[in-house]
Amino acid sequence: MMRYSLSILFFALVSLPQSFAIGGPTCLSFTSTQYAIATESNPATIWIDSSDWPGVHRAALDLQNDLEKVTGKRPSILNITLSSNSPTISDLNRQTGSRSSSSSIPIIIGTLGRSNLINLAQQSSTNLKPKLTAIQGKWEAGVSEVIKNPISGVTAAYVIVGADKRGTIYGIYDFLEQAGVSPWYWWADVPYKPHSKIYALPNASCSHGSPSVKYRGIFLNDEQPALTDWVIEKFSNGTSASRPPFNRFFYSKVFELLLRLKANYLWPTMWNSAFGVDDPLNQFTADYYGIVMSTSHQEPMLRSSPVEWYQFGSGQWNWDHNRENLTKFWTDGVKRGSPYESVYTLGMRGTGDLPLDESGNIDLLQRVVAGQREIITSVFNKNASEVPQVWCLYKEVQGYYERGMRVPDDVTLLWTDDNWGNIRRLPTAEERSRSGGSGVYYHFDYVGDPRDYKWGNSHSLSKFHHQLELAKNYGADRIWIVNVGDLKPHEISIDFFMTYAWNTTLWTKNDLDKYRKQWALREFGSDSLASGIADIVKRYSLLNIRAKPELINSTMYSLTSYREAEGVMKEWDTLVAQSTEVTKKLSSDYYAAYFQLVHWPVIAGRTTQAMYIDAGYNQLYASQARSQTNVKAGSVEKLFEYDADIRDQYHALLNGKWNHMASQTHLGYYYWQRT
Repeated sequence: MMRYSLSILFFALVSLPQSFAIGGPTCLSFTSTQYAIATESNPATIWIDSSDWPGVHRAALDLQNDLEKVTGKRPSILNITLSSNSPTISDLNRQTGSRSSSSSIPIIIGTLGRSNLINLAQQSSTNLKPKLTAIQGKWEAGVSEVIKNPISGVTAAYVIVGADKRGTIYGIYDFLEQAGVSPWYWWADVPYKPHSKIYALPNASCSHGSPSVKYRGIFLNDEQPALTDWVIEKFSNGTSASRPPFNRFFYSKVFELLLRLKANYLWPTMWNSAFGVDDPLNQFTADYYGIVMSTSHQEPMLRSSPVEWYQFGSGQWNWDHNRENLTKFWTDGVKRGSPYESVYTLGMRGTGDLPLDESGNIDLLQRVVAGQREIITSVFNKNASEVPQVWCLYKEVQGYYERGMRVPDDVTLLWTDDNWGNIRRLPTAEERSRSGGSGVYYHFDYVGDPRDYKWGNSHSLSKFHHQLELAKNYGADRIWIVNVGDLKPHEISIDFFMTYAWNTTLWTKNDLDKYRKQWALREFGSDSLASGIADIVKRYSLLNIRAKPELINSTMYSLTSYREAEGVMKEWDTLVAQSTEVTKKLSSDYYAAYFQLVHWPVIAGRTTQAMYIDAGYNQLYASQARSQTNVKAGSVEKLFEYDADIRDQYHALLNGKWNHMASQTHLGYYYWQRT
């Protein structure tokens, strides 16, 4: 049996593009224009007002740190303090000093209505004022471009202004993506693209309006063993606890990734963890970053269920028989989340993510929702309609809706897929008029009947683009949330999900190859290799989507008709050869990223498929009493060992940074709950 070498030699990149951002317009260049931002002699300068949101200041530090890695020189940050009542140019001049001597333009960052620096610019600049007026009050909108004379005495500046804090933060991260910093620099180890000089393009705008989908996020779920074991190793800090350390240090990495992907919404881990309890600073940290927190379809009122109920609750998980204790339990959850930006999940399922009762008692569930709304009104001291809420129509809950159960119009209806990527129902014309709107809960990972799928990236961009396009066309665009399991290895699927949710108008079914190529270009920096890498990603997805790895068996493909099994293996072998060839042409800096994002899915997928096909031949040959029976048995054993070798290579990357992340069960499923 041929073994594919994992000891790869790497060579230099071939060429570098003008800008690395996916989809949107380009405002930066690495060749000279009249607007230098950073040069070999002048590092970038960042201006920000001390009055701006803490999360904007944190993102500005990312801008400073990342630009240092890109350009080799550390930018300076001017943290300006101006009067909120009457900011003046003279106050600004005293803090910024002479600006006319610099050959580069500053990056001016701020949030409308929050930054006194931006308030001053809005008052004094006829060039900037109409642009800021155009975004005022628009959710997550922003201005990002060169502005001439943005403030008296400043000839030009690259201005990043948000209508709200995330509008500003997204502008910062979009700038960094264009400059050569992948959103996946930490989570997939994509290298920074070095450039000693960065310029702004004249007459180019990277400003953006409100996104296509209001809340865009992920659900970290089914997080054992891979993510849980990894977190225990990396974030325990030598301590022990009764639950895994899903703490603010871990979640800070998740929050930053989400913001770099222009996402804003999270359902946290919940199998054996409680976001609001395991680290008392988790909710504060989410709000500090700018992430909207919620909880999954089975966890009402911002409380982890059943983990928190077992720890703090009392009595049965039953509204009619234990209303007083449940009311206190949920009230405490709402109070805990009330200082922060949150969306409250309504409804109630049974323990273990099962139906609440077999009869589907609609009257009971409507009483539950009414009680939850009373709690929200009481805690916030205002009408519940002013507080974001969601009701997830998952599995049997959609049946309750179809049989007549209703929630108030201001509650978002969250339609779901069938756990396998097919959205079960979308809103009617009447439902589209509801003030709370509707959204979609989608799956890249699933644990449940009839079978799990958790290992590998077995998703087709074409498939879920089609489903999400339908959702957008039918107005289900208030919330898009996707179950991503352990997060890795679903990187490209998550990336496209968020890219599409940000601006659905950019990506039709005919643009998916373009997206894959732009993704490959951003992550690996080689224009000459991008098309080949994009094709490999497309084809391994197609091979995996035929039958998810957990569903393959030794009789999946015919061994005797039409050379079907032989043809499948030829496709996989060709793909492995092409991916291996790419690894020989990439710089060694890209080894870890390419292995995680492309090569591991290819060689791991091929190995699993070959193992089952050879097991089928072994069984066939045994029935025929052929001499090759034991040869095929030996091949299966070697492939089984090689499967472990591939896993171990993944775990050994970067001195074990991702140890445990490839440990998900994927062989020998004999019942659905094999996690």
